[in-house]
Amino acid sequence: MMRETLSNAMKDAMKAKDALRLSAVRLIQTAIKDRDIAHRGAGKDPVSDDEILQILTKMIKQREESAKMYTEGGRAELAEQEKAEIEVIRGFMPKQLGDDEVRAIIAGLITETGAQGLRDMGKVIGLLKERYPGQLDFAKASGVVKDLLK
Repeated sequence: MMRETLSNAMKDAMKAKDALRLSAVRLIQTAIKDRDIAHRGAGKDPVSDDEILQILTKMIKQREESAKMYTEGGRAELAEQEKAEIEVIRGFMPKQLGDDEVRAIIAGLITETGAQGLRDMGKVIGLLKERYPGQLDFAKASGVVKDLLK
């Protein structure tokens, strides 16, 4: 389904002559194709929608880091380009959960799994990744899990 959405977005960007959007969608599709090729070499199935969400999350993180470096280096125009690409990529992701929602979900998962301490952190993070792919920053979430399991 994500592949179809991306394909349609590329056609729409071409028709609208939206160079920025077209470029960003092409970058996304290239990243997915690269992962497909890696999977084929390993004898795995093509990339799933969940894996596409992981790819998009990684692309956003890369662009955030690049934008920060460009800003620090006095290259505002390049930083703006990165930020514009981030917005295009975010458009293909599910709604991001707020900090309070994430905390409540994690508290519920801790109760559900019966997690007692930091040694059970993996159980909670595993369920988070399974149930909420692409909807939250897992680096931040792991900090919340640690905090709640202390």
